[in-house]
Amino acid sequence: MFRIVFVTPEIPGNTGNAIRLAALTGCELHLVEPLGFDLTDAKLRRAGLDYHDLAVVTVHPDLDAALASLRPERVFAFTGHATVGHTAIDYRRGDALLFGRESVGLPAEVLARPEITERVRIPMIAGRRSLNLANAASIAVYEAWRQHGFAGAG
Repeated sequence: MFRIVFVTPEIPGNTGNAIRLAALTGCELHLVEPLGFDLTDAKLRRAGLDYHDLAVVTVHPDLDAALASLRPERVFAFTGHATVGHTAIDYRRGDALLFGRESVGLPAEVLARPEITERVRIPMIAGRRSLNLANAASIAVYEAWRQHGFAGAG
């Protein structure tokens, strides 16, 4: 399916929700260290409910390692600093959907990396700062999955 990548997430509940999202959609979840919490955090476990064993979660020591593991697939960086809308992408199986930290998003040096296929934006009302990380990932995953006819859904 698709790959969700969180670069140095800070809030355990968001990652717990992403674990649940991955389990329910057949996506992989890739986490890039340092994490702002311990993977045994009660808030992470609570947000993920009983889906932890149903999700494929990989923790990478840094972004280089994460990007190397995703090759040769395309990497879409979700950012407010883009003009291409998330619905304008023709998603392919295996595509990586890259998201930054809750407090600051993806830094400029990540957005400038050659591995980034495209910078992508989820529309919001002008002047608003950002969506919740887990919500943004859900919007992106469900658009990509919708384009594939919700393959595998029951």
